[in-house]
Amino acid sequence: MRFFFPILVALLVSLLLPAHSAAQKTVSFPTEDGGIIYADLYGNGDRGVVLAHGGQFNKESWAKQAQALVAAKFRVLALDFRGYGKSHGPGDADPVDAPLHLDVLAAVHYLQKAGVKNVSIVGASMGGGAAGDASILSQPGEIDRIVFLGYAPNEPADKLKSASLFIVARDDTSGDGPRLPWIKGQYEKAPQPKELIILEGSAHAQFLFQTDQADRVMREILRFLSAK
Repeated sequence: MRFFFPILVALLVSLLLPAHSAAQKTVSFPTEDGGIIYADLYGNGDRGVVLAHGGQFNKESWAKQAQALVAAKFRVLALDFRGYGKSHGPGDADPVDAPLHLDVLAAVHYLQKAGVKNVSIVGASMGGGAAGDASILSQPGEIDRIVFLGYAPNEPADKLKSASLFIVARDDTSGDGPRLPWIKGQYEKAPQPKELIILEGSAHAQFLFQTDQADRVMREILRFLSAK
C-alpha cells in the first residue's frame, strides 16, 4: 500500500497539470502606432486586470499573481512590453523611453473587445509609469483602477482618470535616491479616490513578491480591485 500512494499522487498531479496550463493562453493584439503586443491571458471573468511588468521582468513573472486574481474571478492579461519577448513596436530598442502607455491601452482595449465590463491595471515600476500615463490619456471610465507598485505616473498625477493605490517600500531606492518622496508627491496630486501604503524594507516593485510581505501586497491588491 505504501508503494501505491506515491503512484496515486503522481497520477493526480499529471491529471491536474494539463487543466492548470489550459487556463492560460498567449494572445497578441496591435497598438495604435503599429506595434504588436503579446500577452498571457488567464481566466474568463467579466472584470479585467492588465498586469504591466517592470524593466527587469516579463509577462511570465506575473504567473502566481495572475492565478490569485483568477481565483477572485478576474480575467487577467499579463503583457510583454515592446522590446520584451516577441512584442515589438516603435522605440523597442530602448523600451524605457518608448511609448509604453500605448501597449497598456492596447491591452485594455483587447479586454474590452472580449466583453470585459471594467478594466483595472497593476503596474510595477516601469509598468506603473506606463499604466499611469495610459490612464491620463484614456477616455473617462475606460480604466477603472490602478495599483502602482514602487512607482507613479510619469506625467502629473493630477490628470489621472482612475482610482489609485500606491504601494511602496519605505527604503526603496534608485540611482537617483529614495523613491518615496517622488511617489508621495505624485500621490498627493492624484485625485480621489486614492490610497498610499508604505511598507517597511527596500524591495522595489515586483521584488516585493519575493519578500515576507508578498502575501500582504497581494491581499491589498485584491481588496482594492474588488471594492465596490
